[in-house]
Amino acid sequence: MTSHTIHKISTHDARYKLPAGAGTDAVHTNPEYCLAVTLLESDHGLCGTGIALTLGEGNRLVCEAIEMLARPLAGMEIEALMADFGNMAQRLANDPCLRWLGPHKGVVHLALASITNACFDLWAKSRGVPLWKLLLDLTPEAVVRLLDLSYLEDEMTAQDALELLHKKMASRPERETILATGYPGYDTSVGWMAYDDAKVRELTLRALDQGFTAFKLKVGSDDAERDLRRAVMLRECVGDAGTLMFDANQRWNLPVALRRCRELVKMRPLWIEEPTHPDDVQGHAVLANAIAPVKIATGEHVPNRVVFKNFMQSSAVHYVQADCTRLAGVSEFLAVSLMAKEFGLPVAPHVGDMGQLHQHLVLFNHIAMGHDALLLEHIPHLRSHFVSPAEVSAGVYKTPQEPGASCDLKSISLR
Repeated sequence: MTSHTIHKISTHDARYKLPAGAGTDAVHTNPEYCLAVTLLESDHGLCGTGIALTLGEGNRLVCEAIEMLARPLAGMEIEALMADFGNMAQRLANDPCLRWLGPHKGVVHLALASITNACFDLWAKSRGVPLWKLLLDLTPEAVVRLLDLSYLEDEMTAQDALELLHKKMASRPERETILATGYPGYDTSVGWMAYDDAKVRELTLRALDQGFTAFKLKVGSDDAERDLRRAVMLRECVGDAGTLMFDANQRWNLPVALRRCRELVKMRPLWIEEPTHPDDVQGHAVLANAIAPVKIATGEHVPNRVVFKNFMQSSAVHYVQADCTRLAGVSEFLAVSLMAKEFGLPVAPHVGDMGQLHQHLVLFNHIAMGHDALLLEHIPHLRSHFVSPAEVSAGVYKTPQEPGASCDLKSISLR
């Protein structure tokens, strides 16, 4: 196997206009999907691509943070780096000049997401395998060395993580069948806030014809009757067998969330997502009790593993929506997924990467950790910009086969 040393680091501010109304929700009324991109070029011609998601001008700030935060990686051999990546992740996250801006959240944490994801992509490419296979081929010990588990020790130690992974080894073959059948997806793109009722209905019926059985509707409009009307319409479209999720994107304060959620639960959603401010752990716990048996999903704006721990400890989340383009990359995503398994909670990622990278990670979660093969969000709007776009057929993600993490972008070439 050829040794690959990182000899050039660059960052790119990639921005993509969306079709009219696409990507809109109760808070983000005119979004521009932006990716803060890290490129790690090796001395033998490979390039690791990492991405973090933002929604506009702030993307430039993340790119500037990448330039500062990634400097220690220059000159590192990729196998040596990944052999103890958990310690490197901790070192980068605790950079004494930048930690004050977080810690472990905001611009610097998004920068770490992009950098980390580039490391994993370069590593998989250097071994000539897709990321899901690289991860599955690792020993449990090697997986745990990828993780920074600091501040989680009261709930999950490195030994706990090792025991969980070892315990699941014997039953792996029965879960490996998913590599042939594919991972089930759900369609978010039918229910954007700015779409009128007729378009939501049209797109939902089309998605049903394409094989999707689960759908998300954006709620949180100023008009509560509009939300309820559209929820009723969507339930009528998909029938009793269809799966619905409602996403408020943090729009409501707690009293309003309680009122709105009590109405929306009549449509029997699988979950209600981000019903209030993402930092309000106790508010989510109150809501979870109030709308049971309907579940709470959150994670898109949960900044790090420690806050996820608090949500889990408080029974304030039922579906963990970890996102490796919002957390500190693949490494922290895996740490959160292991902790969720310890708490008996399913992981249903938010896909700031449009599912490109997460299609690898959910396979590892299912096969190696024993997480249920639940649902992976599908958003098609940036599909044409990726070199190897995720393939979804009959509502199911096909297993990617190209080396790496599927994040290479057509518009960004090596310099």
